Amino acid sequence: MHCLSLKGRACLLLAIGLGVSMSAHAGGGYFVLGYGPEAAQSAGTSTAFGLDAFAGASNPAKLSAVDDRLDIGLLAFMPHRRAEREDSLDPSYDFSTTSKNQFFLLPEVGYAARINEALSWGMTLYGNGGLNTDYRGETGVPGNNAAPDKCGNQPGNFFLGCGQLGIDLSQLILATTLSWQYAPGYSVGIAPLLAYQRFKAYGLQAFQGLSGHPDAVTNNGYEGALGAGVRVGWYGQLLPWLNVGAAYSTRIYMQNFESYRGLLAGNGSFDIPENYSVGLSLTPLEKWTVGFDFQRINFGHIRALGNGVLNSLVDPQTNPLGSNGGSGFNWRNQSNYRFALAYAVLPSLTLRAGLAYGRRPQRDSSTNSVSFNVLAPNPVRNVTAGFTWNFTKSNDLHFAYGRYLKGTYGGPSATALGGNETVTPHVETLYLGWSHHY
Repeated sequence: MHCLSLKGRACLLLAIGLGVSMSAHAGGGYFVLGYGPEAAQSAGTSTAFGLDAFAGASNPAKLSAVDDRLDIGLLAFMPHRRAEREDSLDPSYDFSTTSKNQFFLLPEVGYAARINEALSWGMTLYGNGGLNTDYRGETGVPGNNAAPDKCGNQPGNFFLGCGQLGIDLSQLILATTLSWQYAPGYSVGIAPLLAYQRFKAYGLQAFQGLSGHPDAVTNNGYEGALGAGVRVGWYGQLLPWLNVGAAYSTRIYMQNFESYRGLLAGNGSFDIPENYSVGLSLTPLEKWTVGFDFQRINFGHIRALGNGVLNSLVDPQTNPLGSNGGSGFNWRNQSNYRFALAYAVLPSLTLRAGLAYGRRPQRDSSTNSVSFNVLAPNPVRNVTAGFTWNFTKSNDLHFAYGRYLKGTYGGPSATALGGNETVTPHVETLYLGWSHHY
């Protein structure tokens, strides 16, 4: 199915713009791969592997096995995102574009303390997203936009609106954690989750006519939303050389984005999806530790993510943008697999490496998926390597390097007859952290 009208193309290009800011992480959709210094070195492996103060972000029960400590980290995320459309019957629809924003810093902090022999508590502050796009290019043709009532005679931008074009989504979560060691080597934990997210969209004037709330689509500045959920976990030392963990996080129910209720399916709703994981940590030799995680994220349960691309395109009267049945990204629930290896070279130096694989959340490469997600690359493989150096009795230095392996995603265009759209992301990360043991 193809749509050549300006409104139809605008509808789909809107979704492309949204996807840009929401996803660039392998093995996690728009979730960050892992939280804390040891997870950063280990491709996110953390349900039973790694004992830093970030248990609230992975498995709250692990806190019983953590010493009193403070962890502070900074992740530098460096994506290069270039998307192309080619072979359209009308060559004017073909384009290539690169996001201007290619460097982001994501800070995080964790604290853990033992209350008594059975109870431990901590706090973890971490984030998702942190990405945005900023496209400043234009066609150069006066009046070449799909919203003359808003844009006048200005040249059109890439999404047929006018002026700068971009989206920004970021999420910040505070997990206050309590862990109870109910038997030697066995513990349960709980972490209430308080979340804040903010969103901004601009340059999307061409989409306003397709929305049930045309004044709540674009150029309304940042809007924030609060929400809450809970994560629970279990952790146990089954054998002297085998630890096992399991964790579950409810959906984090967020306030709706009222200023963008005409843009995001569900009247501006964008909850953080529920997720769960199981993992193990083995020590087959004295200096070696091996970790494995399986994680499931239910992206498909969130309307703005799970609804199909064609919903509003096929029937904008019944399913206008922003409605419960409005267009989404056609994402499915995602399964992720993570493997990690640690080697204690010296009592003061530990090397770690990891590999993550996560099936793309996009359901397929059909017209019902590609045009929303062509600018939302989800690399399926990530590798990391790093070290922890205990440079004094009470202080550690952490470093990690990560690379998202290239993998092109693409398929038939829903915006231009005969066109084919592809995107090949290239992403590198650097992590620097410091820990203090009390």
